Order: sequence, then structure tokens, then C-alpha cells
Amino acid sequence: MAKTAFIFPGQGAQYVGMAKDFYDGIKECRAVIDEADALMDFDLKKILFEENDLINKTEYTQAAMLAAEVCVLKAVQLKGIKADITAGLSLGEYAALVACGSLSFRDAMKLVRKRGIYMENEVPAGQGKMAAVIGLDAETVEKVCLEIAAQTEKPVSAANYNCPGQIVISGAAEAVEAAVEPLKEAGAKLVSMLNVSGPFHSPMLKGAGDKLAKELENVEFRKPEFPYINNVAAEIVTDSANIREMLERQVYSPVRWQQTMEKMLADGVDTFYEIGPGKTLAGFMKRIDRSKKVITVNTVGDLEAL
Repeated sequence: MAKTAFIFPGQGAQYVGMAKDFYDGIKECRAVIDEADALMDFDLKKILFEENDLINKTEYTQAAMLAAEVCVLKAVQLKGIKADITAGLSLGEYAALVACGSLSFRDAMKLVRKRGIYMENEVPAGQGKMAAVIGLDAETVEKVCLEIAAQTEKPVSAANYNCPGQIVISGAAEAVEAAVEPLKEAGAKLVSMLNVSGPFHSPMLKGAGDKLAKELENVEFRKPEFPYINNVAAEIVTDSANIREMLERQVYSPVRWQQTMEKMLADGVDTFYEIGPGKTLAGFMKRIDRSKKVITVNTVGDLEAL
């Protein structure tokens, strides 16, 4: 039997005005943003809806993204669309946990606020970098990273396995920079530095994961109402036993998005709803299996067209 999945994007897809038409037009969606705003120690609505640069600062981005994604999710649910399975890329994993009923929205917002701060502050600005490697297989990327880490005595490793031919590396700035030419020599079509504030999903963020672990201890995780797939192991999760540990490790471990999508495809998913800003995940799916349908729900118009 064909299955439906809800998938949620991660940091990098954000923009000022995301979810604004849902907020303006649907009272239940407005309630989601209002609740999120009341939980924060900053003006969330201002960052979401008024021109500003803070929306791209990790400690604010994560809370803004989660609020927007759950706001759009509410509209999708109101339309009667149901999922059989869910997953989210990095930060998007928190929206997936809300979607499957494992984590309350309130707790998720508080967690990502802390997560954003810990990730922002763990490595001083400029000391870590990330780069997208296009057109090279995972094995070669990993091999080059190991060689550069040994040469520079600084960490660099694969951080995001997004789709065939697109892997993100992360680590110490000088190691990431030193990897550029060897990766090109190994066959990469492009190695592009990302505009991020830290070496996310690398061992350099272990301290942030340790701090988040303490926050996770105080949060209740319920048995998911339907399965979700975690980032760290790309495993289908049907109980709450290991969720805390996986969210802690997720901060400093690679995101296995390609493997997550392949797991869903093997499980019989043929329709994906990308819920939240941008069309990043739809782009990845074209490289994984272009025969499958990805419906991006980014605006009220997208939803009305269904």
C-alpha cells in the first residue's frame, strides 16, 4: 500500500515572511506562532515577519524555523492530510517529532531555543566552516577528509549526506579550506563554502551536544503515534527509548538524509509533503528518485492547490 510522508527542512531554508500568509489567514496557525512567541525571550514575530538580519543567526533561526514549520503543519493537518511516517533534516527533526506526537510543541520550542544558543556559542566565530561538495561520491569525500585531518591535525569530516553527488563537509576552518583543492582533484565539480556561523554536525560541536543532553533530561518524549526516522542512524523509530540520546548526538554527528529518504522509499512511501520554507528537500529527492512525488507546502496557495 502506498504511503505518505511529512518531511521538514533544516536551517538554511529560512527567509523573512515565512508562514506569514498562514498566520494572517488561518486562526489555528496564528495560535501556533502566538504560542511560540510567548515562549521565547525575544520578539519571534518580529524576526519572522519584519526585515532583519537576525533570522540568519543560528540562535534565532532555529526557533523561527520550527515555529514556521509547525504553523504550516497545522494547516496541512486541518486540510485532513495524514502521514504514515515523518522525518526532518537536522533542525527539521524537531518538527517531525511534533508531527508524530512524540514531543509537545512547547517543549520543542524551548529545546531548539537552547540548541540554537549552544550551537552558536560552542565554537568562536571564524574557527569553523562548512562546505558543499558537488559531484563526488561519499567514499571519496570521506577519504579526502581523513587525509586532510591527518595533515592539518584539525578536524574535518562529512556532515550532511544530502543526496547522490551532494555532501557537506564540516570542521576547523583551515582544514575545510585545505580540503577544497584535493576534493576538486579527486573529481568534485564544485566545492562551495556555506554561509553558516559554525562547523555544525562535526565533532567540534560535542560540547553543545553535552549541554543539550542536560535539557533533554527534563523533557518528556512519548511513543510516536506513527513512525519517524532519525538523522543520526537513519533508523525507523517506533518508541521513545533512544530519542534523547539521538537528539544529543545529532548536534555533532552527520545527518544521513539520503539514507533517510531511501529508507522511506523502501518502506513504500510514494508521496512526500515538504512542509515549511523552501524546496530544498524536493531538490534532493529529484537526485534520489525523481519518479516520486514531492509536494512543497510553503504558502497558503500551495495548500489550496492540493
